[in-house]
Amino acid sequence: MAPTTTALLVIDLQEGYFSAPELAAIRDRVVAGSIEATAAARAAGALVVEVRTVHSEDPTTWALNMREDECPFMIRGTDDVRPVGELDAVRPDGPGDDWVVVEKTRDSAFHGTDLLDLLRSRGVERIALAGISTESCVAATAADAYAHDFRVLLVEGAVLTPDAERHHHSLRHLEDLYRQPALPVAEIAFAAPRGGGGSS
Repeated sequence: MAPTTTALLVIDLQEGYFSAPELAAIRDRVVAGSIEATAAARAAGALVVEVRTVHSEDPTTWALNMREDECPFMIRGTDDVRPVGELDAVRPDGPGDDWVVVEKTRDSAFHGTDLLDLLRSRGVERIALAGISTESCVAATAADAYAHDFRVLLVEGAVLTPDAERHHHSLRHLEDLYRQPALPVAEIAFAAPRGGGGSS
C-alpha cells in the first residue's frame, strides 16, 4: 500500500479485561500481535496511540449497563486499568510525541476524548487498529473513524475476540460496509507525520 501518514491505535490491552476467563484464553495471541504491530509502527516513526478504558469511582462516567447492574469496572487507581506488562517491551523509555495515551469511557476511542484533534493535528490520514474486542471497542472505534473520514485497517492477529464466529462476522461487516480490510502487519505501510515524528 502507498505510504501515507498512518497511526496505530492499541485498544484496551489492560489487565482488567484479561481477568475474564474467555479473554484470558486469547491474551497471548492478541498481545503478541499487538506488540508486533507496535514495533513495526515505531520502527517507521509512526504515531502510536495507546487507548485505555478508565472510569471514575463515582458513576458519572459509567456506561448504562454498569449503572443498571451497579457493577463498577476499570476504575482509576485499581489494578484493572493497568496496561499489560508486555507493552513495556515496545514502550519508549521517556515521554515522546510518537506514543500518546488516550483514556476513554465508552466503546469508541473517539467518544468524549481528544483523539480526533490529536490525529488531525498530526496529519494522520489512516489508522490501523489492534486490541480488543473485535465486535465492541474495535468496531465502534472503526465506525467512528470512518465517520471522521479516516481510512482504517484492522491488523490481522492483533484484533481478536473470544468468539471466532463473532470475530469473523465483525471483520466482514467492517470491510463490506466501510471498506476497512484486515491485513497482516507486514502489508501495512506505517508512516510518520510529514516532516518528522520518528523515534527508535
